[in-house]
Amino acid sequence: MKQKLSLTLCFVLFTIVIQAQTVPSHPWAHKRVAYFGDSITDPKNDGSKLKYWNFLQDWLDITPLVYGKSGRQWNDIPRQTDMLQKEHGDSVDAIIIFVGTNDYNNGVPIGEWYEEKDEQVVYGHGEPKKPVNRKRRYPKMDKDTYCGRINIALDKVKRMYPTKQIVLLTPIHRAQFYRSETNWQITEDYTNQCGLYIEAYINAVKEAGNVWAVPVIDLNSACGLYPMMDEHAQYFHDKDTDRLHPNDKGHERMALTLMYQLQALPCTF
Repeated sequence: MKQKLSLTLCFVLFTIVIQAQTVPSHPWAHKRVAYFGDSITDPKNDGSKLKYWNFLQDWLDITPLVYGKSGRQWNDIPRQTDMLQKEHGDSVDAIIIFVGTNDYNNGVPIGEWYEEKDEQVVYGHGEPKKPVNRKRRYPKMDKDTYCGRINIALDKVKRMYPTKQIVLLTPIHRAQFYRSETNWQITEDYTNQCGLYIEAYINAVKEAGNVWAVPVIDLNSACGLYPMMDEHAQYFHDKDTDRLHPNDKGHERMALTLMYQLQALPCTF
């Protein structure tokens, strides 16, 4: 009987060891990841003690290189890219860009992804090649529009870091933020100065994934945070004055979502 129990125990232990060896580790574990963004990423923002990247650092042993800064918009991403290059060069595995809510709040026009020009190009299919007239599109590098800012930013990031994984996150839902008499931000069920709801800015980030061949994680829907409901105020800094910035509990929920979403993406190539 003792021998049978001993054999059974040995088999169980052997099975556990084999399973531990065959279960794949998270593809982002132990990597160096740069985070670009605004106040939700900024380590100095007082909306929470811990940010989503702190949780990912703890759970996956990611080394965070954080460049997010409060109030910044898509037009600040080139600056953050330059800072990363200056301080760490090529010593980074991936870049996560989480920005856009301030573009909505500041009424940045959406704009267009491309501008078209009439050009002549040589073409042949089933007959000898010859010059033909075609329309050709070029990314619109317009610093005063949302799409133009994304074009400028991703053109720079992808040229500077062509071998690195780049991931975009959509802005999350936002409700009131009443900081002061001169910083009184209304809820997302109102249009901005351009007459647009925040969905226009969220959808543009999704479109950017196809325009620039970068994966997009729709954090707006996937993380489940919905500050427009009083029941979800528990995830934000202050139920009365700040339902823009997630608190520790909110950041943990975002981080859990990201941990599982990132598992479907390679961190390095």
